[in-house]
Amino acid sequence: MVSGQTVLITGASRGIGKACARAFAKEGARLVLAARRLPLLQELAAALRADFGAETHLLELDVRDRGSVGAALGSLPTAWAAIDVLVNNAGLSRGLDKLHEADPVDYEEMIDTNVKGLLWVSQAVIPGMVARDRGHVVNIGSIAGHQTYAGGSVYCATKHAVRAINQGLRLDLLGTRVRVTSVDPGMVETDFSLVRFHGDRARAGQVYRQFPPLRPEDVAEAVVWCVTRPAHVNVQQLLLMPTDQAAVYASHPRGR
Repeated sequence: MVSGQTVLITGASRGIGKACARAFAKEGARLVLAARRLPLLQELAAALRADFGAETHLLELDVRDRGSVGAALGSLPTAWAAIDVLVNNAGLSRGLDKLHEADPVDYEEMIDTNVKGLLWVSQAVIPGMVARDRGHVVNIGSIAGHQTYAGGSVYCATKHAVRAINQGLRLDLLGTRVRVTSVDPGMVETDFSLVRFHGDRARAGQVYRQFPPLRPEDVAEAVVWCVTRPAHVNVQQLLLMPTDQAAVYASHPRGR
């Protein structure tokens, strides 16, 4: 059960993070919501309060900034400081170009957000979990952490890194009661493609037309399910795919 527990979600303003916030609020959790865009967090907090009576604490936070992450999480009010569940969701992809032709700025943004950001938040939160001998870290990975596709070499590398970090962290925490899970979805209909294609709505809109993709709510339900298993059960990895997608580039065109 997560009722009354404090859950920190990064990248909470949209997509999977927003869906996780709603799913945990429905279960009675107290939420620390972090994202770069505070107005979106404020809108979400108001909706969660109206729909579920949820308590929230908001952090305007860019996970790429190690100093800001440490300062923000190190100065949480006492009532919010003991994080029971961490959902490392903040992440993105930029571009779909060949490695030798892509913009290095895109590389940096993906690595700084998907890998370093996860590390900075984890390092700020996990010591408290270890000290209390309880907690759960959920890292949102991807099918891209299992398979590599053309034009996605750097993004896939970051998600392979998340998978490796998840496995290493599980070993590092062995002997404690802190659990570690990676939830790795296939195609999910969010702003992912819009961000990848730098705001090109026409191109992004073509991505999800071939078959029904996962919804953010599907992933959020999986996250909550992992967290609510009995204390002696740790779901180390969950690979979640649309029915019509068997692999990154193996899918059945069914239409929406």
